[in-house]
Amino acid sequence: MTSELGAKAPKYQRIADELRRDIKNGTYRPGERLPAEAALLERFRATFPSLSLETLRSAIRVLRAEGIVEARQGVGTFVSANRRLQRRSRDRYGRARTDGKLLTAHLQHEIPFAGRGPVPEHVAQAAGMEPGEQVVIRRRVLSDRESGRPQEVGASYIPLGFAGGTFLEEPRVVPKALFLCVEDLSGKRYTRARDHWQWRMPTAAEAEALQISPGTGVVHVVHVARAEDDSVLEVSESVWPADRIEIIDEYDVTQQPEDADGRSDI
Repeated sequence: MTSELGAKAPKYQRIADELRRDIKNGTYRPGERLPAEAALLERFRATFPSLSLETLRSAIRVLRAEGIVEARQGVGTFVSANRRLQRRSRDRYGRARTDGKLLTAHLQHEIPFAGRGPVPEHVAQAAGMEPGEQVVIRRRVLSDRESGRPQEVGASYIPLGFAGGTFLEEPRVVPKALFLCVEDLSGKRYTRARDHWQWRMPTAAEAEALQISPGTGVVHVVHVARAEDDSVLEVSESVWPADRIEIIDEYDVTQQPEDADGRSDI
């Protein structure tokens, strides 16, 4: 949500507003690098003589959070050239059942690790599993096919009962959507899912893998998929730079409460 508050707005917001206008009117074009911090400081100190570097950086962070610019570690800040990636959670399974493709077939898939290991505590908590329980883990890195730039890092955690000793323990891309492979191996069908979302700062490993600065926020989802008998078929987690993704959640509005205790805090 963008607002221009005029002279009463904080300095960083007024600078962000001016840079946003520059980008909108074509002064800085998609894919173009913004001027260096020293040049921007010189420009805006004509209006704000006591402008600090930290205030300027706060303005840039506003534009990064809006997806208007993106930081490339060790290179600089650039006007975003591509639209944000969209995740339409409720449509993903149906589309993959129809076309048989990977859920994110438009991206390049890499599986840097596949094998057995303990389920992380935050994943176990989301899925109601025992912390440290042994599962099949498949880690992934998804990148833009043209630029090779990483767009997502994540992992899937699959029960040993049906995944152990199978091709899912091999570090290679599966021939179709992972959930279809899991259905084949388990003999069960995905019928219900629950997503746990949070916005946070990246770990050092995530920042390096996604090629973002440590100050760039990320969106993290833990996705728990269950069968009709309520057994867990897969838990997957994904991490994206917050300035490159938008969540589309379209649904019918229920007229009667399906869960009387399912209140929302926001």
